[in-house]
Amino acid sequence: MGLKIYNTLTRQVEPFVPLDPAGKRVGMYCCGPTVYDYAHIGNWRTFVFADLVRRYLEFLGYEVKHVMNITDVEDKIIRRVRETGTTLKEYTGKYEAAFFEDFSTLNCKRPHYTPRATEHIPDIIAHIQKLIEKGVAYQAPDGSVYFSIRRYQELGGSYGRLVKLDPGDEKFESRIRADEYAKESAADFALWKAYDPEDGEVYWDSPWGRGRPGWHIECSVMSSKCLGPSFDLHLGGEDLIFPHHENEIAQSEALRLQNGRLPGPGFVKYWLHGAHLLVDGQKMSKSLGNFYTLRDLVAKGFTGREVRFALLGAHYREPLNFTIQGLQAARNALQRLDEVLEKLQVVLSGSKCSVPEEPVSGCGRELVTQFKEAMDDDLNISKAWASVFEWVRKINRMHAMGRLDPTEAANAMAGWICVNAVLGLPEAHPAEAPPEVLDLVQQRESARKARDFARADQIREQLRTMGWWVEDTPKGPRLKKI
Repeated sequence: MGLKIYNTLTRQVEPFVPLDPAGKRVGMYCCGPTVYDYAHIGNWRTFVFADLVRRYLEFLGYEVKHVMNITDVEDKIIRRVRETGTTLKEYTGKYEAAFFEDFSTLNCKRPHYTPRATEHIPDIIAHIQKLIEKGVAYQAPDGSVYFSIRRYQELGGSYGRLVKLDPGDEKFESRIRADEYAKESAADFALWKAYDPEDGEVYWDSPWGRGRPGWHIECSVMSSKCLGPSFDLHLGGEDLIFPHHENEIAQSEALRLQNGRLPGPGFVKYWLHGAHLLVDGQKMSKSLGNFYTLRDLVAKGFTGREVRFALLGAHYREPLNFTIQGLQAARNALQRLDEVLEKLQVVLSGSKCSVPEEPVSGCGRELVTQFKEAMDDDLNISKAWASVFEWVRKINRMHAMGRLDPTEAANAMAGWICVNAVLGLPEAHPAEAPPEVLDLVQQRESARKARDFARADQIREQLRTMGWWVEDTPKGPRLKKI
C-alpha cells in the first residue's frame, strides 16, 4: 500500500511521495520548544509524535534530515529574564538543557539540527529586508516591521489555506493575536518588533533600529536555511495551525512569487498536526491542578518509558486523554510485553539460534507485516499497538503449549526489534528492591524448601502489600514492582 498521511493543507489523506527525485531523502521540520520553562506533557505529545514519524520514515528506508528549532527569544522569555535579573543566554540555557534531558528520558532521537533563533538574527534581518523590497512588508512609525497580508494577496499569494479563512471576514481578524505596535491592518503580523525599554538588554541592531524578531519569521528562516525553500514535512500541534503556520507559509512563499504564481513546489508539501492533549478529560491548567511536566511524573515514580507508551496511546489526530490511571495501565501493559520478551530470551539462551536482522517466518513476520499495514494507514498507532499485543498473546499461547522453539523465538524477537525501532521503547530496567524486600524473598524461599507453604503464602501476601509481586520460575523467584 505504501505510506499515506493526512495533509492539513489539502484536507486529504495522500500517498507520501518525497520531493527528492530519487525518492530517498526527506526534509522534516518540527516546531520546537520555547525555552522559558520546563516543557509540559502536552508539548511532549507533539515531540514524541515527531520522533515516531522520523523513526517510521527511517524504518521505510528514507534518509531523514530532521530539524527542530529552539525559540530562545520572545515575549514570555523577555519577561522572565527581566523578573529574574539574569541574562537571556543564562535563562534560556537552563531550560534548553532541561528540555534535552527530558528528550533523552523519553528516548527521542536528537534532531540533526537544532537551530536557535538568537543565532540567526542576521539571516532573519536579511529575509525581512527582502520582503520589504518585494513590497509585502512595511516599516511602521515606531520602527516595527509588518507583513502585509493585503499586499501579499495582490501579488498572487493565497492566505488562509491551512484553516480556509477569508481575510475579509470579521472572524479572521479576531483570530489574529494583536501585537501592541502600530500597523496598517489588524490582520498584519510582526516580522520585527521595535525596542521597548521593558526589553532591557534583549535587542539587536537592524536597518529599522533596535528590536527583535517576531516569532513567525524565526521558523521560516531557520527551516529554509536547513532544508531549503521547499521541503517535505512540517509538524506541530494543532494549536499552531493558525496563525503561526499560516504566517510561515506567507512569509516564505512571498519572496518566490513571480507574475502572480509560485514557480515550483510550495514552502512545505505535507503539513501534519497533532491533536490536543487533555488531562482527566479537561484542558491542562495549573489552576485545575492537572498540569504536569515530565519531571512531575518522574517524581511520582513513573519512567520515561511508561510516559512515552502513554503518549503513543492514541492516533495523532485524535485528542489524547492523559491520566495517572492511564500511566498505571501503561505500566501494566509494558509488564506484559516484558514478560514475553523474557520468555523469548529464556528459550534463546539455551540454544545456538541467532536472531536474524528481519524475521523470515512465524509470528515475528506477521507482527512486522501487520504493524506496517497499520502505520502506513496515516500512522495509525492504535492499530499498530493492537498488532503488538496480538503478538504477545500468540507468544504466550505458544509458550503454554510448549511450541515456542528457538527458531520461532528468534524470528519473534527479530519482529519485535524491527517494530520497536519505530516505537522507540528503551529496554526495561528492573526496579531495585530494598533490602527488607529481598530479605523477605529469601525467607519465603527457605519456607518453600521446608515445605512450609502457609508461611510462604503469608510472605508473598506481605510482599504484595509492600508493592512487590514474587513469581516462581525455573530459575528461582522473580520480583516485579506492582
